[in-house]
Amino acid sequence: MLYCILEDSLGFILNRTNTKLKNRLHQEFKNYDVTPEQWSLLNCVSIDKPITPKEISDIIYKDKPNTNRILEKLFDKKLIYKVPHPTDRRSFHVFLTEEGLKLRTSLVPIAYSITEKLTDGLSPEKVQELKDLLNLLYNNADF
Repeated sequence: MLYCILEDSLGFILNRTNTKLKNRLHQEFKNYDVTPEQWSLLNCVSIDKPITPKEISDIIYKDKPNTNRILEKLFDKKLIYKVPHPTDRRSFHVFLTEEGLKLRTSLVPIAYSITEKLTDGLSPEKVQELKDLLNLLYNNADF
């Protein structure tokens, strides 16, 4: 009986879908030595526009310690580099290296392909509606 209750739970369905998607991304990205978390951060960093770790953590919805841990791994892999912040000594700006840009460019088609498979059978309008509904749920979760 509990299984049936879970199968009908919106939270369970969302979590199950997220877990499956992250597992698929992990499988597809492992040959590139990148995790889904690192991928999300690589998408925030530019080769020419400065961004701080705080700004990144706000975008990817991770706390600053987790964001800094991911940044350090990407720094060690030489996919990003840091430049001291011009006005805040405690902070720095993050940029993609050429290698980081090449990797991100290689991974974009893979990520798009996964999204295409995930939304197979849904019209573009339904995909947009789903995004809108999920964003509404996210915003409603601020109770």
